Amino acid sequence: MAKKNSPMTELARKAVEKYVRDGKVFRPRKLTAEMKSKAGVFVSIKKHGELRGCIGTFAPTRTNVAGEIVANAISSATQDPRFMPVEVSELDDLEYSVDILTEPEPVRKVDQLDPKKYGVIVECGFRRGLLLPDLEGVNTVEEQIGICQAKAGISVGEPIRVYRFQVKRYN
Repeated sequence: MAKKNSPMTELARKAVEKYVRDGKVFRPRKLTAEMKSKAGVFVSIKKHGELRGCIGTFAPTRTNVAGEIVANAISSATQDPRFMPVEVSELDDLEYSVDILTEPEPVRKVDQLDPKKYGVIVECGFRRGLLLPDLEGVNTVEEQIGICQAKAGISVGEPIRVYRFQVKRYN
């Protein structure tokens, strides 16, 4: 029996499939209450357990969560610079997860962080790196912050601002 996907991941899947097959943006008809709210959203795509794309927004940029999911799902499939765009032949092999973010809050001390519970944003000027929580292979706060700094091109020793957030993850 196939695993039932959440409405959030189903929306991501439909958005990617419509865009990859037809070049059109999927417009959902029915929205859950959570889809009508506003929040930052990340959409991750995996193929055979390996990351295939991950794009998101740490703060809302669309009318609602549904709009964030559709836009970020399409971007994850077609715009992640680490990967070639998803092709029609891959669609049946893809798995989706959707992370809905709480509003980031400033962190004063690293002991306020926990890589399993909180995602992290590290800023230095206009450079910003973000890492979602509870990622395989990321076990310490130092690893989290280091990955964020590397993503943003921030050198060790540069002054940084750190923020934390939580996610509601849908698989």
